Amino acid sequence: MRALTDSEARVIAVLLAARPDRERERLRQIGIPRSTYHAVRRRAYGEGWLRDRYIPHPIPLRRPYVTFLVARPYADRMAEFAESLSADPGDVVLWNGTQLSVSVFFHPKPDDGAKLATRLQRERLSAPPLTLTVDADGPTIPVYFDFEGLWCHLAGLEGTLAYPHGLGGHLESGTSDGDEELAPLTSHQQWAIGELLIRPFTATEQGRGGHLVGPFGLPFSQRRLLAKGWITHRTLLEPARLPAYQGRSADQVFLISGTPRSGARPEVLFATLTRDCRVFPFLFVVGGERWLLGALGGGPPTGTPDTERRAVLPTLRDAMEGIEILQEAASGFTSPVDHRYERLFPTASRAAATKP
Repeated sequence: MRALTDSEARVIAVLLAARPDRERERLRQIGIPRSTYHAVRRRAYGEGWLRDRYIPHPIPLRRPYVTFLVARPYADRMAEFAESLSADPGDVVLWNGTQLSVSVFFHPKPDDGAKLATRLQRERLSAPPLTLTVDADGPTIPVYFDFEGLWCHLAGLEGTLAYPHGLGGHLESGTSDGDEELAPLTSHQQWAIGELLIRPFTATEQGRGGHLVGPFGLPFSQRRLLAKGWITHRTLLEPARLPAYQGRSADQVFLISGTPRSGARPEVLFATLTRDCRVFPFLFVVGGERWLLGALGGGPPTGTPDTERRAVLPTLRDAMEGIEILQEAASGFTSPVDHRYERLFPTASRAAATKP
């Protein structure tokens, strides 16, 4: 596999930021010609290095609780385990590895995550999993499958444009009483949401390139959903397919969990990891009794000796105890459920199939 060029590394970085900048501003940020930018963008999607998704805020979809599940399926029951999870209509993400499984569920009730864990224990398809359910109406998921920080670090670029993207949090209401997001969705809102959630997949079915499913040119009703924060356009990295850059790659997935120490603050841990350790989690979930981080393995930028980086494990120990670290090669994972949020909203999916 050939190595990435400097231009490819820069274009990937600006695309991962998923900012709604005009093209002129993107070209200014990365300092390459327009023709090069377009060629690299087409290549990045065509080779499967990147893919676009529209990710919903859980609150408007009436699924305010999000469960993250990390499991070690039994070797002889891997297929049954994946089938059991993917059959759950609340399952929106499923990474299935040779040793590990990572999945995300959107739930309407706070105890749905516990019910999921109980069902898995009853089925005896895996060792007891880590199940972490958080309320999305708060800063509980400050990083959600955001790879920009890791990639800018790996490519030796200064700073980031939008990292970190999270999931959920406070929604600005357009009404004085603050209850707009709780009102029943209109039929047109259902259509607009459904259309956005399945947009990347219908584009594939229609033979359109992945680089053409972004937010430019959307109808007003869908642009309004993006402006309100009900839906977010994101560009995601496929680390297993991405070539190395200057001999460095992010080909190992790490899942780190632990119980927060008394007085530990997640924002302090995040700042220390990114600033001093040069570790940029693609996932960070803050539960009351357990924290979960996801990270990709990668070396330091050119010219930065390892001695200038603070050690990661002591940093984690300062904030958490009972730490568990699981690791698997990125190439070992498949994605049976790849950010399929339309599964949460069958009425919207049906409405999206027939545009009014």
